[in-house]
Amino acid sequence: MRNYRVNVNGTEYEVAVEEISASEVKAAPKAAPDAPAAPKTVSAGAGEKITAPMPGNILSVNVSAGQTVKSGEVLMILEAMKMENEIMAPKAGKVTSVTVSKGVSVATGDVLCTIE
Repeated sequence: MRNYRVNVNGTEYEVAVEEISASEVKAAPKAAPDAPAAPKTVSAGAGEKITAPMPGNILSVNVSAGQTVKSGEVLMILEAMKMENEIMAPKAGKVTSVTVSKGVSVATGDVLCTIE
């Protein structure tokens, strides 16, 4: 054991650190991830990209790739700041790709889907 004095933001702490050998480092089990990995997103297809207007969570996805939509049709619901925001089709056309799924967090400008 080695004792160290550490200063964090003006507060001093005394810590004891145990030194381990190289063989113990290799044998140590890897820690399990704390949170599940975010679902993989599909690359955007051809056509007009529909992007997230603000950061939030996708509550529902109402369309799938290959589906025909009308102008103004609700494509998905985005929850931001405890409000549900409808993401609507800006034009009529065919959905070429959907790059998000229910429960995914998105940032402003992330591609949600494309319409051709």
